[in-house]
Amino acid sequence: MRSRTQELQLKNSDLQNALQQLQQTQIQMVHSEKMSSLGQMVAGIAHEINNPVNFIHGNLVHADEYVRDLLGLVELYREQYPNPNSNIQDEIEAIELDFLSDDLPKLFQSMQVGTERIREIVKSLRIFSRFDEAEIKEVDLHEGIDSTLMILFNRLKAKPDRPAIEVVKHYGQLPKLECYPGQLNQVLMNLLSNAIDAVEERNKQRSYEEIQNDPNRIEIYTEFKNSDLITIRIVDNGFGIPVEIQDKLFNPFFTTKEVGKGTGLGLSISHQIIVEKHGGTLRCRSEAGRGAEFIIDIPRRQPQAST
Repeated sequence: MRSRTQELQLKNSDLQNALQQLQQTQIQMVHSEKMSSLGQMVAGIAHEINNPVNFIHGNLVHADEYVRDLLGLVELYREQYPNPNSNIQDEIEAIELDFLSDDLPKLFQSMQVGTERIREIVKSLRIFSRFDEAEIKEVDLHEGIDSTLMILFNRLKAKPDRPAIEVVKHYGQLPKLECYPGQLNQVLMNLLSNAIDAVEERNKQRSYEEIQNDPNRIEIYTEFKNSDLITIRIVDNGFGIPVEIQDKLFNPFFTTKEVGKGTGLGLSISHQIIVEKHGGTLRCRSEAGRGAEFIIDIPRRQPQAST
């Protein structure tokens, strides 16, 4: 009976491990499918926006030249015929020609800045939409971080109840990184979103003036070390994470957020992507009341890519 009991306990342990693995796989498959669908949608939107914006941006350059030429011709007319008849003089005053001549080039310059901004956003969307890329590729890590920050811009900008969240980038000199680009962007999105959540949670107990005096801040560090390892550190100045729950952070469905504001899957999936997919490590350092730091160490080259 003792032997039989031990055998049953062993089988039960194996079944529990198999069930846990199955749950992890199911979670990853469902989340990957959602991310792939999101990536395809974002890529489609970016493509649809890109063509008309490029058309407008390219034509604005020529339109600006044409307008400057016409304004130059008008000025030449005014020099050659300084005393126009009353009809022309009335029209000059009606359209406020002096103001128009000064403001119209500025208007075109502003439009060019606006279309350039849209092009940057579209570029970020296209980089971020690599969710459906299954193969390992060499990528610029900083480009991936910047595109993720662009996607999160609406959450970072100033709001009526707080100033903008400061993002301080301490970028090191990095080589190209071999990775699964879409999955790594997913990890960056999860960690940066969590950092924003952390500083906003702290803001609930602070006034606008208190936030101004001690601003919300997220710092991003990148470093290439040991000729093989790339390190990414994302640091926030939120409340921090109590020591007693740090061991549970990467468990599926564990969350410190309010009901309806988090599923507890983001960090678990991020850990799985970094550790199992890329052979790296993801860990957290934090003290309650002093912010949190998430550290990724990831090999520059992946074994699958070098074979």
